[in-house]
Amino acid sequence: MTGSTAGTAAPDPTALTTEDVPDEIVRSIAIAAPAERVFALVSEPGWFINDGTRREHELTDLGGGRTRVLNPVHGAFVIETVTLEAPHRAVFRWLGGEGEGEAGDAEPVSTTVEFTIAPHGDGVELTVRESGFASLAGDAAIRRRRFEENADGWIEELGVARAVCEAAE
Repeated sequence: MTGSTAGTAAPDPTALTTEDVPDEIVRSIAIAAPAERVFALVSEPGWFINDGTRREHELTDLGGGRTRVLNPVHGAFVIETVTLEAPHRAVFRWLGGEGEGEAGDAEPVSTTVEFTIAPHGDGVELTVRESGFASLAGDAAIRRRRFEENADGWIEELGVARAVCEAAE
């Protein structure tokens, strides 16, 4: 073998690449409110489509557990209600927005969003678990961007949930 490798560093085998898209986000927040009040919020399809401020959405029942959620700022999204177990658990499939995951699509792009509500001190702990990022369509860079945006977004939206539920005395 000829040539020199001096000055050439070997790739870091532990470094993350755009191919390493985590599949799941988990975030929790304590809320000084009863479980029933928190469930009333999180059981509404798409309540979490905000930017740090709660906005009313126009909801249209599409049948089959699917709801078209129209946000005045972000547009239309299709959310499927998978499970509602009052007052402790709500599960949705985020089927997409702006043409993605319309009601007639056989295989829409989706992640699953699960909210659980558990007793915590004088209130509850609300946990969100969003999964399915690793299997989203598109290249790894797009999947990673969606994961990172949502990871930050859930911190903001859980803050909205706390503000709304604690203010609703």
